[in-house]
Amino acid sequence: MKPGQPNQATAPQYRTSKEVEVAAKARMEKVLGDMQHLMAGIRTGRASVSLFDNIRVDYYGTPTPLNQLATMHVPEPSLITIQPYDISQIGSIEKAIRSSDLGLNPQNDGKIVRVPIPALTEERRKELVKHLHAMTEDHRVAIRNVRRDGNEALKKLLKDKLISEDDQRRSQDEIQKLTDAEMQKLDQAAKVKEKEILELK
Repeated sequence: MKPGQPNQATAPQYRTSKEVEVAAKARMEKVLGDMQHLMAGIRTGRASVSLFDNIRVDYYGTPTPLNQLATMHVPEPSLITIQPYDISQIGSIEKAIRSSDLGLNPQNDGKIVRVPIPALTEERRKELVKHLHAMTEDHRVAIRNVRRDGNEALKKLLKDKLISEDDQRRSQDEIQKLTDAEMQKLDQAAKVKEKEILELK
């Protein structure tokens, strides 16, 4: 499901313009949260355990978040160590990191997985920034879709004579303000991430 999309099976039935505004705000915040979660998984030149936020390990047939299977540390700026709770999972953990799109080369000594974080090449930085821009655009579209859904819901309330034209106008303005504010937060978060990616360590 795309970020910000409601569950079509349970399309909400609104009774007031306020309900529409509250729902739009919650959905827009969810889009922003999704973007922040995805950005945490984009590699910068600095070692950070949040790199592995999106990695799932095959744990007895169940894809399980890596941070539920091991403790992770950053003993130095270019190294992450991963200590599995269950030592028999060390191979699965190594495999999950190796097959992710992070381009990392983990090694294990039977007890611990060491993941050296090499400096990013200029080309790789550019690729990551491109990926970040595409991701940002997807989430901008998702926020605009929430605005559109909100405005459609307000039209329906007006048609059903549940709100006045004044209510509709006021709520549309409110939803536009929300849209502008969330877009600004999104762009700001992307700008900070881009700076991190391009920063030479």
